[in-house]
Amino acid sequence: MLNEMVFRSTDAPAEDGLSYWAECLGRACAPARLSSDRAHDFRATKRVLALGAMSMWSGTVEQLTLRRTSKLIRRSDPEQHHLLLIVEGTGVGTWDDHEAVYRPSDLLINDSSKPWGIRTTGSPVATVGLEIPKTLLPLPRGTADRTIARPISAQEGMGALLAQFLTQLSTDTTAYEPSDGPRLGTVLIDLVAALFAHTLETDKALSTDTHRRTLTLRIKHFIQQHLHDPHLSPADIAAAHHISLSYLHRLFQYEEATVAAWIRLQRLEAARRNLTDPALHSTPIHAIAARWGFTHAADFSRAFRTAYGLPPRDYRRQALQS
Repeated sequence: MLNEMVFRSTDAPAEDGLSYWAECLGRACAPARLSSDRAHDFRATKRVLALGAMSMWSGTVEQLTLRRTSKLIRRSDPEQHHLLLIVEGTGVGTWDDHEAVYRPSDLLINDSSKPWGIRTTGSPVATVGLEIPKTLLPLPRGTADRTIARPISAQEGMGALLAQFLTQLSTDTTAYEPSDGPRLGTVLIDLVAALFAHTLETDKALSTDTHRRTLTLRIKHFIQQHLHDPHLSPADIAAAHHISLSYLHRLFQYEEATVAAWIRLQRLEAARRNLTDPALHSTPIHAIAARWGFTHAADFSRAFRTAYGLPPRDYRRQALQS
């Protein structure tokens, strides 16, 4: 698992919960003034993951108003961009005389060096966030500022790709070691930079390496969404992303497998998960194979045995028994 810390307002007496939470936020993000209609019984939780020089967090909070003032900025400024994915609930952000409403599947961009205010409305709010040092973003200084105070959709395009990565990582980190933290941080920085560039239509501002890595992530996301198509081919993938087939193959020279091999590995892994799912114990193996793009049962069986050391039937029996 990744290195993580968990903060809970209930770690302090009820009457001190809000002030304790302000202290926690000041350490994890940046100092801000807090107030709440439920100050007498304030509840909030936050789980922070260390990803190298940056951090990611997920949490829930009851009604809360936060204000980052000029005085607080002069006192302490970590020089960070804040990115927030709204999972549940709604909030309102204010910057000078501008105000924006944020709802589930919106992305909020903020800056520790600028005064701002955020207030949640109604029911508890669940969010996933990033704290990114400005020096890490491979963009001209000031580019990200133009994304502040404008909700960005996490339901399509680069926003959806970033939101999916954030959601998966915040849900389960058991597949990672602490040493994976910096590498995951690099992936997230590339995704955020690509999101900013795409939102502002400044793709040329991205470095060549960042553009390559983000394009590869978009292609992998596309493949994951089309694994069920038995006719999915490298040519289809290249056409869908408006690049040549030769360029697609060059992109995957930096990856652990060729395009075709990566498709096959993802299909096998999806089928393996289904075979070990007790809820699918009565689903025929050939049906699971077909679901993930294997049109010939014999081909699937051979490929599965090569990848996992056992025929699909034996692998399923051992997994379900254990």
